[in-house]
Amino acid sequence: MNIASIPFSAKQHLDDGKVHILLAASGSVATIKLPNIAEALGRHQSVSIRIVITNSAEKFLLGQSLEQPVLERLHQLPGVDGIYRDKDEWKKPWVRGEPILHIELRKWAHLLLVAPLSANTMAKMVVGIADNLLLSVIRAWDTTGLIDPKARKPLVFVAPAMNTAMWAHPVTGKQLTILRDEWGWGASNKDGWVYLLQPIEKYLACGDTGNGAMMDWRDIVEVVEDYTGLKMTRQGLTNV
Repeated sequence: MNIASIPFSAKQHLDDGKVHILLAASGSVATIKLPNIAEALGRHQSVSIRIVITNSAEKFLLGQSLEQPVLERLHQLPGVDGIYRDKDEWKKPWVRGEPILHIELRKWAHLLLVAPLSANTMAKMVVGIADNLLLSVIRAWDTTGLIDPKARKPLVFVAPAMNTAMWAHPVTGKQLTILRDEWGWGASNKDGWVYLLQPIEKYLACGDTGNGAMMDWRDIVEVVEDYTGLKMTRQGLTNV
């Protein structure tokens, strides 16, 4: 049975001694790397992963190829403890006292990794739109670290992925100013809550060559491992 069919309560897992990684994907072809990221992080026995995926992102994981397995197959990966879609937010009419999924996921997560972050989701994130499960989690994020009792303030890691023309668009530049300069977390800004994973230049799936491709999934995993203090054991990872 899909774990997402059971009402999820964060407090049941807060003392499990694991690093809680909320792994998300929005509508970009780079979603096909989500299984690689989940597999790599899940090989750490001290990691618990819950996946949030948008409706458009799921279109890239419908069993089209070995690289694009059916999303539910990720339940078979070690460490993956839940998969959530928009429809899981309101499976039935809410009753006072019942948990609200996007709030419970925020309470549970030690970090949120959005890989990929599409141009559309980036735009909505920056202006605070919350019209799906992923964006609702982001909009409800504990940006101060003062609401949910955790050892350190949880960060949102975002890995943009889009066509080169989209990346070079002036609107993207304005959005990056907010993500990187206003909300960005780093050595010089410990008050920030967003960790920007800079895209790379390569031959894109759309046929263009240029910047805007999602950071290599191995590098994304390494950044998360470094931040969380997880032991870097990458032997046997799929070489794609």
